[in-house]
Amino acid sequence: MPNLENLKKQAKQYLRWHRERHHPVAAVLRATLPRFRHLTDREVLDAPFSLADAQTLVALQNGFVDWPALKAGALSMNNPTATPQERPTLSGAEPVLYVSDFTAALVFFTQTLGFAVDFAYGEPPFYGVVERDRARLCLRQVKEPVFIGDIRAREELLSAAITLDSAAAIKQLFLDCQAAGVTFHAALKTEPWGARTFIVRDPDGNLILFAAPCD
Repeated sequence: MPNLENLKKQAKQYLRWHRERHHPVAAVLRATLPRFRHLTDREVLDAPFSLADAQTLVALQNGFVDWPALKAGALSMNNPTATPQERPTLSGAEPVLYVSDFTAALVFFTQTLGFAVDFAYGEPPFYGVVERDRARLCLRQVKEPVFIGDIRAREELLSAAITLDSAAAIKQLFLDCQAAGVTFHAALKTEPWGARTFIVRDPDGNLILFAAPCD
């Protein structure tokens, strides 16, 4: 059984992070506690979150049905009153793009690609999330190059892949990007396997694939 005192400290740390509006903790709460599942980061941090909630979070992370079960050392799978666990469902993915200038990256994604800022963290900001419809991208400022030379362009190393629902939608997005002066690594084309794709290159060299099925 995990050390109970350490787990108590973990619960208090989660509570502290929530009170301090530490944005990365929002993803943890959303993934673990059902009542946060469909909220944005900002909504998670605005919602009430007590020590009891934090203890439940820690219990679930360690395979226990609740905090009392964790304290008693009763694994949920051996607890006859526990609700059967559902198969874990992955509800989304948020690729991380490394950028040299966080403010410039926000301008590119919002003013050129039509994303909106979900949040920006730090003074000055160095980490944040931009979103457009169901697509979300994390931006993280770094002081040194993540890749050396032109290996990303040469090997076509994608930083993110975003899907659209139809060929008509991806054609319109490609035209919108053209009009906005976006730099393309690859123009709109039909792949041998039938998908319609194009690849955008952001100011830091990150390659972002947009793909849709052919109609």
